[in-house]
Amino acid sequence: MIGRLAGRIDYRGSDHVLLDVGGVGYIVYVSDRTLMSLPATGEFAALYTDLVVREDLLQLFGFSSLQEKEWHRLLTSVQGIGAKASMAILGALGADGTSRAIALGDWTAIRAAPGVGPKLAQRVVNELKDKAPAVMAMAGSFSEVIEPEPTAPAPRAPAAQRPAPALSPAAQSDALSALINLGYQQGEAAGAVAQALGEAPDAGAPELIRASLKLLAPKG
Repeated sequence: MIGRLAGRIDYRGSDHVLLDVGGVGYIVYVSDRTLMSLPATGEFAALYTDLVVREDLLQLFGFSSLQEKEWHRLLTSVQGIGAKASMAILGALGADGTSRAIALGDWTAIRAAPGVGPKLAQRVVNELKDKAPAVMAMAGSFSEVIEPEPTAPAPRAPAAQRPAPALSPAAQSDALSALINLGYQQGEAAGAVAQALGEAPDAGAPELIRASLKLLAPKG
């Protein structure tokens, strides 16, 4: 099983890249969101991968984080969700957005992905809601693929053209862990953290914990 590839991007298609790994070119299909996050043609990149093996097909799908790869695995376990629909959901929401939507039971967010109808979106939420906390907890551990150092100098895009680094997802994982340690159930803790993240996506762990505790506090 091919779980990770690192090499130079030789070609960028509309839904895939050709990754040169030691002289071997791998076609790796990615979501729109992951494609946008990858560096330019000629630069080095790394992707976690999932290999689909069928009688008449070998197809690699690539992900920027283990959290995204795990959601792909879970999404495709739902009846009616194939690789194409899974990539559409992850492309529309991202790994964190998928976590929040499923933890909150927000099937309308899942429905926003192209080709996913309301019944299918509800099925996804119903079947995967209990698994959201475990995937959310992955956010702080090995979430970002580290680009390999090239063996020879290669031209790189100017700093101004390179995307700004994403905020560390560790805050989500730390907040979730803190709430569980305080005695909250995984499901309710995940829902509170997801809601707090939706209201303040840039919040750090302390802010997320405080906001989540307010959401979990008894009303009235």
